[in-house]
Order: sequence, then structure tokens, then C-alpha cells
Amino acid sequence: MTSPSPAPRPVSLALQGGGAHGAFTWGVLDRLLEDGRIEPRAITATSAGAMNACALAMGRTQGGADGARQALERFWDAVSRAGAPFRAPGWGRFFPWIDAFTRLTSPYDLNPFGYDPLGDILKRQIDFEAVRACPDLKLYLCATCVITGRARVFSGDEVTLDAVRASAALPFLHHAVEIDGAPYWDGGFTGNPALWPLFYQDTPADLLIVHINPLDRPGTPRSAEEIMDRVNEITFNTSLLAELRAIAFVQELLGTGAVTGEQRKRLRAINVHSIKADEALKAWPASTKYDTSWSFLTRLRDLGRETASHWLNQCSDAVGKRSSVDLKAEYLQG
Repeated sequence: MTSPSPAPRPVSLALQGGGAHGAFTWGVLDRLLEDGRIEPRAITATSAGAMNACALAMGRTQGGADGARQALERFWDAVSRAGAPFRAPGWGRFFPWIDAFTRLTSPYDLNPFGYDPLGDILKRQIDFEAVRACPDLKLYLCATCVITGRARVFSGDEVTLDAVRASAALPFLHHAVEIDGAPYWDGGFTGNPALWPLFYQDTPADLLIVHINPLDRPGTPRSAEEIMDRVNEITFNTSLLAELRAIAFVQELLGTGAVTGEQRKRLRAINVHSIKADEALKAWPASTKYDTSWSFLTRLRDLGRETASHWLNQCSDAVGKRSSVDLKAEYLQG
């Protein structure tokens, strides 16, 4: 008699933003859903990560893991189709110039009426009622309040089309998105993604971070393009590294018994795991985040699937037991 398969182990996912590079995360999610050994019960996400999270939640409501995989593919196919009219042979060589040009202009001058093609894609592809109705899955989407400079995390009934638009509103490309009378920009400035919402809620203690902004790049950038790309990557990793430093500090307090009694009860032990795109994306600079060609998106998806398969084989057994990464060695050295 065949023994039943073990129940999936619950995890919290942390999904970074990064434009078209979010297709790598699509591949990671696709492989995790296909495998079934772990089950997301909470997702904290920013920008492209927020879009992946909403597609997954909607699809899961409508058709379980297979429905989530189908919804993710439909979403990224829609992204590629929307960008098709603007692509021409050899257009990729203009990515660095597009990035540079946006930093010298204002979207309020170039796009005075606030045309938002991404919002149109989200409106057509994502049923936010189904997102909010997803059973046993909590979403936390981060945006940056322009007025205060602080993160705002949208959850529960606050997970709406405008919340996702706000989470992805790069200030050089998009108008700020107004919610409750306040303007918001991309969440990557203050939380890419924000981890702290998971610490104060009833969410799985195993945290799996899916990185798409490389932490390490050998060598010193020399060209204007290389410098701009590396500045972008460092900027959008800073808040995450600060939160990981806090997790490492709490882990050290708990591990050494430095806190006891009521104080210990207030601190939560977190098992940290990570799937990194550093190796997979080393051939593509940050400027390729504008590339929405289907060939590029599916290449990133396949790399995400391969990287997730490696993680499942090497690290998934640690879920529910211990961290599979050394925070100090991998994130905080130096």
C-alpha cells in the first residue's frame, strides 16, 4: 500500500520587484506550485512581486495550484503582448538610454494625462475580489508614501488595483498613485519587500526570499550604464538588508539566551531561506527590466524554474526545522 504524501509545509514568501525581471520570480513560483512540497500561506511583495502575488492568489482561488500557474502565465503573456507594438528590431540596445532619459524628464510633462498601460493590464488580468478571497493566503503589498517617505503595507481588503499600481509606480516613469488622499511611489524604496509585516501576524515562521536584484556583482562599474545599473540594484536592496540585519540580531539574542521570560515571548524566531537570481541574471544588466519580449520573459521563467528546482533539492528539507542560509555570511559580511 502506497503511503500518503506528506502535507505541504507552510512558508511565507518575500517577492522583490524589478520590472520584467519579475519573470524570474514567475518561474520560481511555477516550480514551487508544481512541486507541492511547500505551500505559501503569506506573501509580502513589492512592484513586480506584488503582481506575481496577486496573479497567484487569484489563480489559487479559482483553481488551486494549477489555477495559480495558469494565471501567472496569462499575466506575463499579457505583459508581453502589451509591449509588442513598441518593439522593433534591435530595440534592446536602447534600454540604457531609456533608463537615462527617464531620469532627465518628468512623467507629468511627457505623460500629462497619466496613461497607465500597466494599470490596464492589471484591470484585465487580475480579479481582485478573487485575490482577496484566496483561502489561507495573506498578502502584504508595499508602497512608499511620497509625503512621509515611509512604507505603507496594504493587506486584506486594502489589496486593490490601486494598491498594486502604487507598489509599482516608479517616480521617473509613472504618476504617483493617490490612495486615501496621499500619493504613493514604488515600494522598493522602503521595502523590497517589507518583511516586518510578517513578524507581527500569524504567518509561517519559515521565510523564503526570492531575490531578483543581485546582491553581489564582481568588479567596479566603469561605464555610465554600469554605474546606473549597480546604483539601482544597491538602492533596491538596502531596505531588505536592514531588515535581515534585524532578524540576525534577534536570532543571536534567542540563540545565546540573552533574553528570557516575557521579553523572549515578544521575540519571534524566523527560519530564513533564499532563492537568488544573482547567477541567473548576471548576464543581463538592470536596464533589461524594460524588455518584455516573450522570448526574454520565458527565458527568465525557465531560469527561475531551474533555480527553484535546485533549491528544492538542496534546501527544502530544512523548512519547518531551521534556516537554510547563514544570514551573517550571505547578507551581512563587511
